[in-house]
Amino acid sequence: MRRLEYRGYDSAGLAVVGEVHGLVIRRAPGKLRNLEDAVRLDPLDGFYGIGHTRWATHGRPTEENAHPHVDCTGNIVVVHNGIIENYTELKHELERQGHRFVTETDTEVIAHLIEKHFAGHLEEAVRRAALELKGVFALAILAQSDPNKIVAVRQGPPVVIGLGEGEYFVASDVPAILGHTRDMFFLDDGDLAVLTAEGVHLMDFEGRPIRRQITRILWDPIMAEKGGYKHFMLKEMYEQPRAVRDTLLGRVGQESGRIFLNEMDISPQEFREFKSLRLVACGTSWHAALSGKFMIERLARIPVEVDYASEFRYRDPILSPEVLTVVISQSGETADTIAAQREAKSKGSKTLAISNVVGSMIDREAAGSILTHAGPEIGVASTKAFTSQLTALILLAVYLGQVRETLDAEASRKITSEALQIPIKLEAVLTKPVGYDELVRRLHRSSDFLFLGRGIHFPVALEGALKLKELSYIHAEGYPAGEMKHGPNALIDQNLPVVFLAAYDPSDTASRLRYEKTISNLQEVRARQGLIIAVANEGDAEIAALADFVLEVPTANELLLPILEIVPLQLLAYHIAVRRGCDVDQPRNLAKSVTVE
Repeated sequence: MRRLEYRGYDSAGLAVVGEVHGLVIRRAPGKLRNLEDAVRLDPLDGFYGIGHTRWATHGRPTEENAHPHVDCTGNIVVVHNGIIENYTELKHELERQGHRFVTETDTEVIAHLIEKHFAGHLEEAVRRAALELKGVFALAILAQSDPNKIVAVRQGPPVVIGLGEGEYFVASDVPAILGHTRDMFFLDDGDLAVLTAEGVHLMDFEGRPIRRQITRILWDPIMAEKGGYKHFMLKEMYEQPRAVRDTLLGRVGQESGRIFLNEMDISPQEFREFKSLRLVACGTSWHAALSGKFMIERLARIPVEVDYASEFRYRDPILSPEVLTVVISQSGETADTIAAQREAKSKGSKTLAISNVVGSMIDREAAGSILTHAGPEIGVASTKAFTSQLTALILLAVYLGQVRETLDAEASRKITSEALQIPIKLEAVLTKPVGYDELVRRLHRSSDFLFLGRGIHFPVALEGALKLKELSYIHAEGYPAGEMKHGPNALIDQNLPVVFLAAYDPSDTASRLRYEKTISNLQEVRARQGLIIAVANEGDAEIAALADFVLEVPTANELLLPILEIVPLQLLAYHIAVRRGCDVDQPRNLAKSVTVE
């Protein structure tokens, strides 16, 4: 469980079955150490069981809401990663049938649904229940009345099965069980595994037997953490759909579109009364903040300024209780950002933290936090932290629009519904076959790059340039596309690659206008023989006719497009750096967290 704590930090629990005491459950809110203390004071005794570290999606992080969850008979015990989208419908139906619920979670519904179908064989009850569940879920289940058995299910989140010597394991990631066995296989979506003392039996949700290829894991501990990827950064790029999904989970009303930000000592009334916002960050987080300015001003109609944290306190910023200061840091320990936060607080401004680390300094010192759920990011060049920060900022923008009544119910439902589709679209971008080999062959010897974007896409140009600089040591500059005539045009010749952010939202008039202006910029570069790489909508024939290379992304809402657009730029920078023989995970002269000024 310690090795899986990055999956959740706010509560944990264990359910263990033994011959003397039968089923025993221990749960505790907060960090895993609180569960360790509880078990130390009141030890468990058993020979099989299940455990879970949780990040709250439905229900507050309390002991009552911690996993494992049981049905009302105390027979069925469940741990769950994911979210059940139809849990409200299922809960109401089960309540009509006499079931009584004691928690606020969607997971408890699973236990009751399995109980409804239970007739002595746990795997059959789980199989029938799985057919009724909608959403994404990874489950481990046991039942007192069907002993010596654990049933595991996958529909979305990862599940790995470990085969030991006379013992069998189920986990959500390889490092959790690598100390016990190296023989493992991964469940596919729609798989159900039955673990007993005799072995592991597999079937699909229809009950048909299936087989999965066993893999001998030969990684050293570092490779285990990489999950088989060549570099941490590559792994982390491919984790972005999950990071965005987990940042959204539990904060968006599926039907109403309402945003729920519970970790706040800032009231809705205070959010309504703020006259302006300051977004303060460094590096990649500053680029996320620039995008956040567009999101918040458009949806909440409140002025936003964006500051470098390293410059903030040295210019004696004008702040007051009418200003909300939002500090953004992946680690939550960036020295400049902490100093900026303290400067804001000293001048009476409440602070809100966006961070990936619960209990980090900016989290502890803020009046409110939006914690991203990206998991640990080892690669120095930030990837999934950036996309999860953009996700947190769109949540903040919609929330402000709702409490300030600048965003009506229909508009809220529309943008939140589109936001919930972004993880699926990210997966499409990451799995789309793209010929990076030819592109990289043309570009890897270039000494300079220019990245161009308009509006909310300008920060993506900055971030794309930063990724290339960090990873490949090639000089790259992000620039507003509308400023080309004010200097950068002088740089363009046949040796300069120019990257355009040219995706747009066809349903948005302003986005369409921006796109048309960007087309004009492409034509300017083409006339000067520049090498054009464009990030554009899928199937955009007009861009394809002008650009030398096109990196396609799915169509999306204008304010959500940056989350999609940055991924091809991350991949481009990664592949160029690999071709140049650079250290992708640990670029020279850089550190992951800048904890000194």
